[in-house]
Amino acid sequence: MSFDVSILTMAPEAFPGALGVSVIGSAWREQGLWSLEIVDIRDFSGHKRGFLDDTPAGGGPGQVMKADVIASALDSLEPGGRPLLYMSARGRPLTQARVREWSRAPGLIVLCGRFEGVDQRVLDARGFEEISVGDAVLAGGEAAAMVLVEATVRLAPGVLGNAASIEDESFENGLLEHPQYTRPQVFEGLEIPEVLRSGHHGEIARWRQSQRELATRERRPDLWSAHLAKSQLKGAKSPKE
Repeated sequence: MSFDVSILTMAPEAFPGALGVSVIGSAWREQGLWSLEIVDIRDFSGHKRGFLDDTPAGGGPGQVMKADVIASALDSLEPGGRPLLYMSARGRPLTQARVREWSRAPGLIVLCGRFEGVDQRVLDARGFEEISVGDAVLAGGEAAAMVLVEATVRLAPGVLGNAASIEDESFENGLLEHPQYTRPQVFEGLEIPEVLRSGHHGEIARWRQSQRELATRERRPDLWSAHLAKSQLKGAKSPKE
């Protein structure tokens, strides 16, 4: 079964971009494990020049993408039980937990905004969920859509040949990933940590866990606090020896 992705955009030339390369691109083009449909919103404007925006109600700078045009573009698709996602700086943060949840769906329908955004009425009426990829404002939703789609598609069944490769990735266990190394043994005076050359699997596992904890504590105190709270809760629920 294919994982079907439809992207609504006024910049179809932006795609496939990063979605067409490496293992993600191969899973799409050669293996058919997921599909990518790009819908040009301008085709549904009803105007010979493809206008799909108007001035903001209440005044203010910029333009707003029209609800009726976006609705017409959306109605041209077969929903198929796919989540409706709108890339927006005011949306909920993209997380690995949500990505994992979406990867179990039949696919995704993703709306890319431009200008000052999209008429809120079409988002409310059609049940779009607003998603942000970070605390920064982009010129449009296309780059953000690629981030969301790639993160989700790589977890879809069969896309990554070795499922074990994601087990210790950042966010999968509430911690950031440990650092990685490979040959040569010495690079510009820096050596691969001795423990990784020891062949002692138990020591290596403990070192990697300590590195995950250290990176999370230093770089993402929010995740570290959540990890500690979860660990404490798990300990409280464990039966006493």
